[in-house]
Amino acid sequence: MPEHLTALVTGGARRIGRAIVEELVAHGATVAFTFGQSATAAKALETAHPGKVIPLPCRLEEPEERSRLVAQVQQLFPHLSALVNNAAVFPRTPLAELTVASFRYTVAVNLEAPIFLCRDLADALRRGQGAIVNVADVYAFLPLKNFTAYVISKAALLAATRQLAVELAPEIRVNAVAPGIAAFPESYDQETREKLLARTLLKKAGSPEEIARVVRFLLFEVPTVTGEVLTVDAGRNLFPG
Repeated sequence: MPEHLTALVTGGARRIGRAIVEELVAHGATVAFTFGQSATAAKALETAHPGKVIPLPCRLEEPEERSRLVAQVQQLFPHLSALVNNAAVFPRTPLAELTVASFRYTVAVNLEAPIFLCRDLADALRRGQGAIVNVADVYAFLPLKNFTAYVISKAALLAATRQLAVELAPEIRVNAVAPGIAAFPESYDQETREKLLARTLLKKAGSPEEIARVVRFLLFEVPTVTGEVLTVDAGRNLFPG
């Protein structure tokens, strides 16, 4: 492992992304993170960790902005230790209401951006003896009614994880984590939350901090693991019925 760790975390200002940034900083890394509309949260995170985190605004669905991001990261971190593709959108897209535009937007953020960031930062990751973790979802394995675009994008991200592991070996490892309930959408009411918890074997939610620890584990603690998915879902994907 390199003596000084550097990382890029997409969608790092809030929720799971923020926990990942803070976990990596706590273990000695300097972390750049992207944000979209969460400028206030991004500034708060920067203020909380002066000199250790670098917020980078980026609309990941836009190829030109991704190219600018790559150039910034290559300048900041010529030797990149870690890339965490965490940013995602979660639009409600029932099949009957699905549009080409909404589908393309979801796939652009959830799938296209991770793939091309992996490609474009591969040289920096090789120089940094780095690794990649993609943040998927338990719904990559399970259907979720009315979220057609999201489920398809996350299932494809797992396929991409395996393919990228092959393409980037032997220098770069690529793995994924598939959270279940780590952070409820803010719009979910108590009844909805209890209903979802009832569908887990352990009858409890996880936390962003738990996912962050798993991400760090996959990045730095298992040097012969690649192309794998670690599911952290309290048994949701095994729940009968």
